[in-house]
Amino acid sequence: MSSPTGPASGLPVRMPRPRQPGRHRRPEPAVAPEGAPALVLAVPGVPSTATRSLAEEVVSIARSELPGMDAKIGYLDGDDVEYPRLQSVVAQTAEQRTARYEQAVAAGREVAEPEGPVAVVVPLLAGPDSALMGQIRQAVADSGAAAELTDVLGPHPLLAEALHVRLSEAGLARADRARLFTVATAADGIILATVGGEEAVQAAGISGMLLAARLAVPVMAAALDQDGAIAATAEQLRGSGSTQLALAPHVIGPEVDEGLLEVAAKEAGCASAEALGAYPAIGKLALSQYMTALGIAPQPTGAPAQ
Repeated sequence: MSSPTGPASGLPVRMPRPRQPGRHRRPEPAVAPEGAPALVLAVPGVPSTATRSLAEEVVSIARSELPGMDAKIGYLDGDDVEYPRLQSVVAQTAEQRTARYEQAVAAGREVAEPEGPVAVVVPLLAGPDSALMGQIRQAVADSGAAAELTDVLGPHPLLAEALHVRLSEAGLARADRARLFTVATAADGIILATVGGEEAVQAAGISGMLLAARLAVPVMAAALDQDGAIAATAEQLRGSGSTQLALAPHVIGPEVDEGLLEVAAKEAGCASAEALGAYPAIGKLALSQYMTALGIAPQPTGAPAQ
């Protein structure tokens, strides 16, 4: 039996485990700094319930990685009724910060006047797209608020991981090269489909090299928004010996016109994986851009603590 002062004599005493020193200790969980600007996810494309669900999942992943962070969603082509426009979200975020400050002053609290950006706007784009980035930049300017716009999410090794997973989910690639079994429908050539012109193709090519290393098959990037590019890439892969191709969308989803991926797969004469969507890496990359903008570089995935 235990007494109010501890276990009865003769029983072992459970002591708290000391914090493990050195490189193998677990890192302290990060939390959002007090008064930090909001993360505003800039969602391109025509808003829909599917797009909203995707964006909410991405934001949820980011919040789970950084508790206490204020995160919002703004739609580039929103209607301010069901889908709030990006410029409105940024402007309202600024108004809310000012209101909180004025309320604190009125209550007699000693608080510093807010300074710095009210929001960090993160584009929901896997790769560069000068047209969409120009529209996002204009929306931020139209808000009239001090907000910082980050770069797009890729290229990044986590996108290659996401592409691999989407291909394996579609039965077009092995989930793990260490496994000895083969997949009958596994592709021996991958078309990495992106949007945003030549700049996007070059950026996707970096993910393509990482994906090729994972799958040990040739991977070539091509633009969905360039006439004939997908079909020409398919012919190039077949000409080099690939007989069973697969389309791997290097896009998150909302930035691509509905039906475009299906048309591209038909032109290439091959099966297609799903778009990246709300794969966990997307939320983590959005958070990484936010933290980098604040000067708080997140610890790389899988890196040991120091």
